Amino acid sequence: MALCVSGYLLFPSAPGYRRLPSQHATHAAQARLRCLGSPLGKTFYLPAPPWPPHPTSPLPSQPNSSESRASASFFQRAPRWGPSAPSLSLQLRLLSLRCTPPALAAPSPCSVMASLLLLLLLALSAPGTSLFPPGSGRLVPYDLLYADGVRAYFARDWPRAAELLQRALHSYSQLLAARRGCQGRCREEAGFAGPPAAPCWETRFFDRVLQRAECLGECLGRRLGSESSLHRASREIQEDFEQREPYNYLQVALFQLKKLDEAVSAAHTFFVANPQHLQMREDMEKYQRMAGVKLESFRDLQATLYWEAYETGVQHYNVDEYLQAAVKLEESLEEVLLALEDCRALCEGPQEDDTEEEMQPGLYEAIAAHYIQVLKCRQHCVLEVATKPGRVSATDDFIPSHLDLLQFAYDQVGNHALAAECAASYLLFYPSDELMLEKMKQYQADLGEGASVTSRENIQRYVQRSLMEKKLIYYAVEHLGGTFDDPDPWTPDELIPESLKQKHRENQEKQRLENLDVGEQKQRGPFTFEGITVAMDSLQLNGSQRVVFDRVLTDSECKDILRLAKAAGGTGDGYRGRQSPHTPHERFEGLTVLKALQLAQDGTVNWRDATLLLHASEKSRKIVESYFTPGKRLHFSFTHLVCRTAVEGDQDGRMDLSHPVHADNCLLDPEGKECWREPPAYMYRDYSGILYLNDDFHGGDLFFTELDAVTVTAQVRPKCGKLVAFSSGGENPHGVWAVTRGRRCAIALWYTLSPEHAEQERMEAEDLMRQGDVEQELSHTDVEKHMGTDHSGGASPEPPVPKGRARSTSQRRMFSSESGQQPQKLRARDEF
Repeated sequence: MALCVSGYLLFPSAPGYRRLPSQHATHAAQARLRCLGSPLGKTFYLPAPPWPPHPTSPLPSQPNSSESRASASFFQRAPRWGPSAPSLSLQLRLLSLRCTPPALAAPSPCSVMASLLLLLLLALSAPGTSLFPPGSGRLVPYDLLYADGVRAYFARDWPRAAELLQRALHSYSQLLAARRGCQGRCREEAGFAGPPAAPCWETRFFDRVLQRAECLGECLGRRLGSESSLHRASREIQEDFEQREPYNYLQVALFQLKKLDEAVSAAHTFFVANPQHLQMREDMEKYQRMAGVKLESFRDLQATLYWEAYETGVQHYNVDEYLQAAVKLEESLEEVLLALEDCRALCEGPQEDDTEEEMQPGLYEAIAAHYIQVLKCRQHCVLEVATKPGRVSATDDFIPSHLDLLQFAYDQVGNHALAAECAASYLLFYPSDELMLEKMKQYQADLGEGASVTSRENIQRYVQRSLMEKKLIYYAVEHLGGTFDDPDPWTPDELIPESLKQKHRENQEKQRLENLDVGEQKQRGPFTFEGITVAMDSLQLNGSQRVVFDRVLTDSECKDILRLAKAAGGTGDGYRGRQSPHTPHERFEGLTVLKALQLAQDGTVNWRDATLLLHASEKSRKIVESYFTPGKRLHFSFTHLVCRTAVEGDQDGRMDLSHPVHADNCLLDPEGKECWREPPAYMYRDYSGILYLNDDFHGGDLFFTELDAVTVTAQVRPKCGKLVAFSSGGENPHGVWAVTRGRRCAIALWYTLSPEHAEQERMEAEDLMRQGDVEQELSHTDVEKHMGTDHSGGASPEPPVPKGRARSTSQRRMFSSESGQQPQKLRARDEF
C-alpha cells in the first residue's frame, strides 16, 4: 500500500519492505506512481517479493493416459519470461497506489508524524480491496484486483488468484461498458444542438459543457457505485489488459485447480493476441496433446464479432460465393462502424500529459490541447479496429475495402442497385479512382437514366466527420505545434496545409517503402540478378525493411566456402574454435576476409575458396544495395565467416540462445522498449545481412522480435544460398535459436552508407586478391609455354597458389599512413 500524505507518496518501511535503489527511481516515475496529482516524495519503497526469484509450479496430478503423460512437467520449470518472472517495472506497476488527498493546509511536524504512524498501521493491516467490500454494489477498481490477484499467484494461492484475476477482467469490462454507455447517453441528453447564439456564445457553450460533465459524473457514479477517478489506472496497467496479460496468469491458476477447459480458454485468449509468445506457444502445444481437452475449449473469450464475419466473407468471396460473401461483409461493416463509435467514446478520458512544465497552460490552451488529443485518438481508432488481435499492422483501407468487395459481390449476383450504392460510397474515399468511376457509369447505364444512385448515409457521416476532425488537427499542428500521423491514405491533399505537405509525403513514402511487396519492388527498380528470387518481403516477414533472397549461391559454392571454414576457421581471428562468447553450449569459429587471403597466400587454404568468400560477400552487397538503397553506395562495415558447433553431450535442458536478441546499431532496452543509438553500439551500421551455407544441423534459425525481445514476429530457416537482409536499427531486433546438434555456418555481413566507416581490412584483402590473381595468371602462362599444355578438354587443375610475391600487409599499411588515410582496424573480437 502506497500512501499520500501532505502531497508526498510514501511506502511503509517495515519488515518485509525494502528501499528501491536510486537507479530505479526513473522506473517508478515512468510507472506513474502519483498521488492524485501531488508530487512524488523523495523516498521510494517496494514490498519484498514473497515468492522465490524463479518459482516453479507444483506438478499437476499424475496423468492417466500415455498421451497426456508428457504434460507432467507442464509448468515444472520456470518460464524464461511471462507469469513466473516478473520484472521490476511489473512489480512497480502492481503496487496498490491508493492515496488520500494532500492536506489543504500545511500541518505541523507532530501532526504529520502522528498521521504517518496511523496510516502505516492501517496500511500494514488492510488489503487493497477492503475499501470495496462484497455486496456493497460498488465496482472494485480492476487494477486493485489485478494487483491482489498477481500477489496471490506468486503466493501460489491458486483459488484466490483465479477468483481475483477473473474479477479484475470482469471489472475492466464493466468499466469500459459504463464509459461507453454514459458517453452515448449524455451525448443525447446534454448534446450540442446547433451552434451557440451570439453574443453570449461563450457562456452558452460552457453551460452545455457543464451539463455534459454533470451528466457523465452522475451516470458513471451510479453505474460504478463510486467516483470514476478511483478507476484510473496507470498506462502500464491499461496496456496489460489491452494485451490480455491477466489471462496469462489466469490460465496457470486454473490449470493448477484442475479446471482444464477454463484454463485452455484463458490460454487461447491470451495466445490469440500474442501469437509469437514463445512460452505460451509451447503451453498451447502441450494443451493440445492433453487427454480430456475439448476442441471447443480453444475459444477466444474476447473475440470481436466483425473479424469473424469479415474473414468468413472474404473466404466466400475468394471461392466465388458472392451472395454469402455479401451477407457476411455487410454484417462485418455494421459491426466495424459500431466498434469505431465505442473506441471514439473511450477517447474522451483524462488528458495524458507527461510533461513537467512549471507554467500551467491557460484556459483555452488547456482546452485546445486536450481536445486535439481526443481528436487524434478518435482518428487512430480506425487503426485499432483494423488491427486483428495478434497482428502488428492494421488491414489497409479497412472500411473502403469492405465497400469495394461488396460492390463486386452485388454486381456478380445481379443486384446492380446495391452495387452502385457501394461504389458511390467507395468514391467518397477515393473520388478520382478511375476503375470505380467506370463501374459507376456501367451501373447507371444498367439502372437507367432516371435511377438515383447515392452513397450510404452512415458512410457519408463517417467521411464528413473524419474530414472535419482532420482539418482541426492539421490547423492545430500548423499553428500550435505538435505532430500528427494521419492513419488514412485517402486524406485529400488539399486538406493538408502547405507547410506540412512535404512531411506528409515523406511519411507516406516511408510507410510505402516499409511495406513493399515484390510487385512494388519491381516498379521501384529492376532487380537484375538472374536466378535470384525474393522469397519473403517485409510484409511476409511481419516487419519493416526485411527481405529474404534465395539462390544467391549454388550448392557447390556453399561446399567450397564450408571447406574453407573447416580448414581455416579455427585459425582465423583468435577464437581458435573455443567456447562461444554467447553460450557455453557451443563452440565458435570465425574467419575474416583478410585472414582468409593471407592463409591462402601462405598455402594453408585453397586460393579459389578464399577468393570465393570475397566474391560471395560482394555479390550479397550488390543485391542488398539494389533492393534497399538503389542509387546509394553501400560499403562493407565488417565481413565475418562464422561457424557455431553444438557441444556434444551438453544440450540436455538447454534454455539459452545461440545469439541473444539484439539490434546491430543500437543498444536494445527490452524493459523500456527502446533502442539507444549511442556507444558502444556500432551506430554507423545501416544494413545487415546473413548468407547461409548449410542446413544440416538442428536449431539455429534466425528470428526477429519486437522491442520487448520476447514477441517473435518472424523466423527464417537457414539454407545454402539463402540471404537474409534487414536494416540494422531498433526496428529489427533479432537473435538465433540454440544450435543443439551439428555445425551451422554463415557469412555475417554489415553495411554502412558512410565511406569513412568502410572496412579497411577488406580493402587490403581485395588488394591481395588482385595481386594473387595476376600472379596466378602469369604462372599459368609460364606453365603452358613450358609444357605446351592443352586445356581444351578434361577437368581444370587446381589453380596454383601465389608464393609470397604480394606486398606485405605492413608495407601497405605504411603507405596508407603516408598518404594521409588512417585505416580503421576492426577485429572480429571487437565486432562481437
